[in-house]
Amino acid sequence: MSFAAPGLSQALQKAIKEQGYTALYPIQEQAIPAILKGKDVLGIAQTGSGKTAAFALPILELFHKKTTSKNRFVKALVLVPTRELAVQVEETFYNLSLHLTQKVKTLAVYGGVSINPQMMKLSGTDVLVATPGRLLDLVEHNAVKLSEVEILVLDEADKMLNLGFKEEMDRIFGLLPAKRQNLLFSATLGGDIQTIVDTQLHNPVTIAVEAEASVPELIDQVAYRVTPEKKGPLLRYLIKQENMEQVLVFASSIRTADNIVGKLKKHGIEAAALHGDKSQGARTEALKQFKAGKIRVLVATDLASRGIDIKFLPYVINYELPRSPKDYVHRIGRTGRAEASGKAISLITPEDAHHFKIIQKKMGKQVTIVATDDLDLQGM
Repeated sequence: MSFAAPGLSQALQKAIKEQGYTALYPIQEQAIPAILKGKDVLGIAQTGSGKTAAFALPILELFHKKTTSKNRFVKALVLVPTRELAVQVEETFYNLSLHLTQKVKTLAVYGGVSINPQMMKLSGTDVLVATPGRLLDLVEHNAVKLSEVEILVLDEADKMLNLGFKEEMDRIFGLLPAKRQNLLFSATLGGDIQTIVDTQLHNPVTIAVEAEASVPELIDQVAYRVTPEKKGPLLRYLIKQENMEQVLVFASSIRTADNIVGKLKKHGIEAAALHGDKSQGARTEALKQFKAGKIRVLVATDLASRGIDIKFLPYVINYELPRSPKDYVHRIGRTGRAEASGKAISLITPEDAHHFKIIQKKMGKQVTIVATDDLDLQGM
C-alpha cells in the first residue's frame, strides 16, 4: 500500500519519498487511519517496525492545518525513555515536516544537559518530545504547560517503566487534560503497561505487529565459539577479515565497552563507546560520527543504544549476550532494516552455550555456530 492511501497530504508524501520509503509498514497501515480519526491506539511493536512514522505522520497531518500553539502550551506530547530516542523522534518529525506550508515546531528535551537552552527554545512548540524527568523539571520551572495537550504518545512505554519512570509518568498524567487522544507503543504488554492501558486509553484500536522474538528474515545470523581470553582478538579479526566499515558492538557493561574501545584503537580500528557514563554531548557526537562513517565501530550498552536508528546498518556483534531472548532480538534488529540485508554475529563462550540455546529456542531459529580453534589470531 502506498503512503497516499491513509489520506496524507502531498507535502507529507513528498517528504516520505525523499526519506526513501515506498510503502507502508504494517503498523503504519493500521495506525495512521485510526489516529487521523481521533482514535486511541495501542501498538505492540518492536523497535524498527516503523512506529515513529506511524504516529509522526498523522500528528503532522492534523497539526499543520491548525494555528500554532500558544506560548508554552504544547499540543502534542511524546514521552520517551532515553535522550537518544528523543533526538531520533525529533529528527523524524523534522524530516517529515520539511514541505509543510504551515510549520509544526517540534522540540526534544531531556536530562544530562543544561535546562536553560531548552527553556528558551520552548516558545511556540507544537510537539514536545521529552523524557519524563526533564519534562517535570520544565513544568516546575513554569516553562511548559500541559493543560492543552491534545495528543499524548507513550513511545517504548515498557522501557520507561523498566527504567523506574512510573511515578513520574503518573504525575504527568495528572497534569494532562482528561479529554485527549492517547497513543501507546510498547514491545510488550502486561503488568503496569496493562494498568496504563486500562486507566488512560479509551476503547483503543489495538495493533500487534509481530510476535515476540520474531527475527527479520533479512538478518544473516552466525555465532563463533570462543574462549573468554580470545574474545577481543576474535572481534578484531572479524572486523578486519570481513572489512567491516560500520559495525555496532554490544557489551553488557560500561567497563567492558570502554575496554573494547581501548583495544580496538590500539590496533588501528577507529571506535567510540556509547553508554550512560558519557556526557550527552559525547554521546551525540559519537553517534553522529558513526552515522557519518567517520567511526568504524560503535560499542554500546543496551540502555544507551535505545534510539540508534540507522537505516542500512550492515553489522551487529554481540560481544556479550544479553540477559533475555527479547533483548537479543532487539539488538540484532538494529540491522536488516528497511528491506536491506544485515549480519548479526555473536561471540559464544562455553559459559554462554546453554543460554544461547534458550535464545535460539525462543527465537524459533537455529543459528550456525562456527569453531575458532584453527583461526590464526596472532597479532590481533
